[in-house]
Amino acid sequence: MTFLQRANQGVQSLSPYQAGKPIEELERELGITNIIKLASNENPFGFPASAKKAIQDQLDNLTRYPDSNGFSLKQTIAKKFGLKPEQITLGNGSNDLVELFAHTFVSEGDEVIFSKYAFIVYPLITKAINATAREIPAKDWGHDLEAFIAAINDKTKLIYISNPNNPTGNFLTHAEIDNFLAKVRSDIIVVLDEAYTEFTAKEERVDSFGLLKKYPNLVVSRSLSKAYGLAGLRIGYAVANEEITGLLNRVRQPFNVNSLALAAAVAVLNDDAFVEKTAENNRKELKRYEAFCQKHGLKYIPSKGNFITIDFEKAAAPINDALLRKGVIVRPIAGYGMPNHLRISVGLPEENDRLFEALLEILGL
Repeated sequence: MTFLQRANQGVQSLSPYQAGKPIEELERELGITNIIKLASNENPFGFPASAKKAIQDQLDNLTRYPDSNGFSLKQTIAKKFGLKPEQITLGNGSNDLVELFAHTFVSEGDEVIFSKYAFIVYPLITKAINATAREIPAKDWGHDLEAFIAAINDKTKLIYISNPNNPTGNFLTHAEIDNFLAKVRSDIIVVLDEAYTEFTAKEERVDSFGLLKKYPNLVVSRSLSKAYGLAGLRIGYAVANEEITGLLNRVRQPFNVNSLALAAAVAVLNDDAFVEKTAENNRKELKRYEAFCQKHGLKYIPSKGNFITIDFEKAAAPINDALLRKGVIVRPIAGYGMPNHLRISVGLPEENDRLFEALLEILGL
């Protein structure tokens, strides 16, 4: 008997998650320098000086375990958004929280609903715990919430909604989310994954924390990896009613967030100017990407995230390979069932200029 056969059935069906290619890997493979990475939706400004100082202040304390309860960070989140600390669960990135929700509420044989072309970790964790993945066909590359409702049955335990959606950038309005939640049975946990919410305009943003008061089965998940620039530290948080939060903390690992991440998170959550600078650059540069695609006849999916997904109407792998040889890393998403698309993170103006120039040359435009 092989070790594969010893693994549970769900794990046997999985393939390893393929992350965006690191700069160092491309340097080793092709021996080139002056590389730009527009693959992993990272913050092109890095992280703010306020976070750097907070990290430096913590360096002498690394022999101590981090605060398992994350007191200071929970207080900061609660004050900023008008919440109670008892509603907050901290995670080693929001990816950690996505897994935590499933481990807490889903058993073998239960069903989990999510959309096709949504975050690939949803089906990964569902299969890993031997639950049934109900992948709902997409509507215009996004969530078909009416089809979600039709798919609910007695075995449904959990629903994932990514908004804005990764990797397509589709966005659901407050009214659409509210109307959907009103139709979902109150015993089904609905996770609203808002890793990219800071890139939406404030006037159109879903009042997700307000919806928590109306729907006790709602859980809101957010990340500090994108707009806040802390991807390398792995830090995110979830907000729910106190009963759900208590259950999540029964399963959460006691030291799942490290000391440097906790300190940096407090700093960036208080640094509104940095987040606004990031969002403003994204708004301007995303418009440039749309204009570029329109000018050169390239199809794209309108995005509310910090990335754009382009449909080249033919296999995108050769285009991706050609970009790599020019020192430009983007994200192939054939693993999402989108072999003709590339997802491109919005960078600084000069990085985006270089991407445009490379694509024009590769495509002969």
